[in-house]
Amino acid sequence: MAANNQKSAGPLGPAKGTELESSARIDHNAADRFTWAIAAIGAHLEELRYFWAKKLGISGPQWMIIMALADMDQEDGVPVNAVSKKLRVDSSFVTTQSKLLEKKGFVRRKPSSEDARVVQMSLTDKTRKHLAGLATQQEALNAFIFAEFDSRALEELTEKLAALQSRLEKACMKVTLDF
Repeated sequence: MAANNQKSAGPLGPAKGTELESSARIDHNAADRFTWAIAAIGAHLEELRYFWAKKLGISGPQWMIIMALADMDQEDGVPVNAVSKKLRVDSSFVTTQSKLLEKKGFVRRKPSSEDARVVQMSLTDKTRKHLAGLATQQEALNAFIFAEFDSRALEELTEKLAALQSRLEKACMKVTLDF
């Protein structure tokens, strides 16, 4: 393992003597371990998404659209662009996938009453029943996954990760502009 003062190549790329590196004095090995852990967490979350999606006979990305709708819908439906923003994907992808979900009876799509160019999506009763049927299994799995966290610790971790997400978004913009 590299010494703390040596440059390393972690999942975000090789550490370089740039302003990005010198702006914060951190243990690069710890940062690399953290980013690898996050990458592994992402892979496991994707595996779980595909497991739940398979239960409904849909794809992992389609499962995420359903989850976004379940999270965001306030009975009026959710615009395609709001779902794409939440999932960080192009709205054309959400449009294509939601049309497939509509054909399978999982999603309703209708033009907005305020602007016909905007498509509002919502879950069907069929989907809500499927999700209700999976709720007990999901709750048990969440209890297992988050067993080491009480509500306060989980909230604090979520806040830290949200701050990190914001910094990563800014870093992506910075890298795009600087390199």
